[in-house]
Amino acid sequence: MIEIITLTLLIFIAALLYSSVGHGGASGYLAAMALFSLAPAVMKPTALVLNLVVATVGTIRFARAGHFNWKIFWPFAVLSIPLAFVGGTLKLPTQTYKIILGCVLLFAAWRLIVKPTAETAGKSKPLSLPLALGCGGIIGLLSGLTGVGGGIFLSPLLLALGWADVRKTAGVSVAFILVNSAAGLLGHLASVEKIPHEIVWWAPAALVGGLIGAELGSRRLAPLTMRRLLAVVLAVAGVKMLLTH
Repeated sequence: MIEIITLTLLIFIAALLYSSVGHGGASGYLAAMALFSLAPAVMKPTALVLNLVVATVGTIRFARAGHFNWKIFWPFAVLSIPLAFVGGTLKLPTQTYKIILGCVLLFAAWRLIVKPTAETAGKSKPLSLPLALGCGGIIGLLSGLTGVGGGIFLSPLLLALGWADVRKTAGVSVAFILVNSAAGLLGHLASVEKIPHEIVWWAPAALVGGLIGAELGSRRLAPLTMRRLLAVVLAVAGVKMLLTH
């Protein structure tokens, strides 16, 4: 019972922090579950379900605030959605999954530690359609394979290339996460039966955390210190996944 409560609290914190920057929190949920040594077959669908809960809240909140941009969203989503579905149908060997997920978690930790450089005001650059299509497809496939929504990859890409400011990046990323999570879960519907019954604790925690985080994000709060603390958890979990045989 103590483990269930602790994991529920970690999921709540991950949902709050990630939703404040337009993310679903899948890498945080995966990190928390990895720390408690849950089986990969359980981790992937559980993270996708929690992602759906938080990303739905975030998409509505950021869209209502006027931060969603369809012209930026669709070039990434058009190939990402079907490839996330394909990724969801693939079942990787346990060790391969751990290696890929470990790298994803370490990347997420790095992104949380590094403050986005595009927080400075500036005019967005024109989107490159071929590059956006290709990147969207790659991110979608990786999302379906690992159980993340892809926001941890899309956000830094949009910011680094100057295709969107911070607010639009958050609005586009959270919608991108929503469709990828749905596609990845549909690609492996059989995995839904492996979701543990503790989801009745975790889903409400993710929902409440997502609601609070989306509200904080809309007020432009930047909990950088808390993000860096979460990055430590992600890094530890990532190393744990890489070193576990």
